[in-house]
Amino acid sequence: MHIKSAEYLYSFKEVGEAPKEAMPEFAFIGRSNVGKSSLINMLCRSKSLVKVSNTPGKTQSLNYFLINKALYFVDLPGYGFAKVSKKERKSWEGMIKNYLEQREQLRTVLVLIDSRHEPQQNDLEFVNYLGEKQIPFVLVFTKADKSGRGNVSRNLLLFKNKMKENWEEIPPVFVTSAAEQTGRDEILGYIGENSG
Repeated sequence: MHIKSAEYLYSFKEVGEAPKEAMPEFAFIGRSNVGKSSLINMLCRSKSLVKVSNTPGKTQSLNYFLINKALYFVDLPGYGFAKVSKKERKSWEGMIKNYLEQREQLRTVLVLIDSRHEPQQNDLEFVNYLGEKQIPFVLVFTKADKSGRGNVSRNLLLFKNKMKENWEEIPPVFVTSAAEQTGRDEILGYIGENSG
């Protein structure tokens, strides 16, 4: 798939406010500061489509981006650490859950995982939750340029092994670096195949 046009459309706090048309949606989620904004910008070959922040918890709503006037990228708030109150975090969790469980247009969730770290409990809990709810997802390991290739491979293998404790089959896995544009064609190829 080639991205010819990408534009920010809207932000919503409630799933009921989201677009009504039946265009396919691909949602991006991960722990706070995992590199969601950088990944979406890299996929769209844009430096500023999504504002990149060093502050965890910057995304606080469902952010919709119209791609090729044919599908949506949906940037979801991160989970895990964020400098917000418990009450605010609870409301995000409810919003994310409602979106993931109710949105019929959702084709795939791209779960972003920081490749520099060994498996994190909240990442594993989140993918197990998606599995229980039978929500299709892929794993996207980010920031592959930030640590050696051997370290990335090791952490990826550790994550897969952890998943094998509960999963018969591991979903598709992509390794990415926004800085080096790694994984772009593979992810766009996957989205193209699953948006028809």
